[in-house]
Amino acid sequence: MNNKFLIIGGDLRIRNLAHMLIEDGNEVYTYGISNVKNSIECKTIQEGVNKADIIIGPVPFSKDNIHILSEDNIKIEELTSVLENKTLIAGNIKVYVYDELKNKNVKIIDILNKEEFAILNSISTAEGAIQVAMEKTEFILTGSNCLILGFGRIGKVLAKMLNGIGANVWCEARREQDLAWIKAYGYKGIHLDKLNENLEKFDIIFNTIPSIILNDTNLKYIKNNALIVELASAPGGVDKDVLNNYNINYELALALPGKVAPKTSAKFIKDIIYKTKEE
Repeated sequence: MNNKFLIIGGDLRIRNLAHMLIEDGNEVYTYGISNVKNSIECKTIQEGVNKADIIIGPVPFSKDNIHILSEDNIKIEELTSVLENKTLIAGNIKVYVYDELKNKNVKIIDILNKEEFAILNSISTAEGAIQVAMEKTEFILTGSNCLILGFGRIGKVLAKMLNGIGANVWCEARREQDLAWIKAYGYKGIHLDKLNENLEKFDIIFNTIPSIILNDTNLKYIKNNALIVELASAPGGVDKDVLNNYNINYELALALPGKVAPKTSAKFIKDIIYKTKEE
């Protein structure tokens, strides 16, 4: 391998990715990320773009839609203004970035839109969620009553893991098809319309839905000192404006793959980059 990559920003998994790319014999340039051994650090973003064929950004690309997620305050426009005839790979790239680059012959690959990455990423997210629950409770998960809001990729993997360690698992869903699968897997299903009347039984609630589900009308049904583990991106599933009115423990647990399994996540990303380059 002798590809030329520019790594811009990112977390520990992107740093691990940079090391893996270097070990494979690629040339790796960096900007806005430190401590990447044997990489070539660029003084400007223009320098890095000129030298590289493929630009790799963070996952997610930005949190505020203004800056690239990095150690420095790198504005997205600093990159888009100099990017032309290249490939940009990152996660959760917003529509306006596509719009800014549409006439510059830039191939954009949003890694979070890759189904294989999303599925593999759900494994480390689920493991991380269980780790958070173990750290933030004073009881074992075996025999505890756990509710998962949402039965998507993460919900499915998390339910299987929790069931495997002996937790009592309930899964919330809206669609009858999902509720049928929940039953087939051996879990207990709850339709969203029946959520309120069931909330009082749960010790731990894992939310995977990026839409407010738990609000002032139903937080009151959750028992004191129960734990909510928030896995969904903004706005999340909990109305945080009213959360303090209740004696409920809340743990924001976002971007878990980069925190609990950065090497594994980096390997997932690397494999998809190589596969995409061959297409």
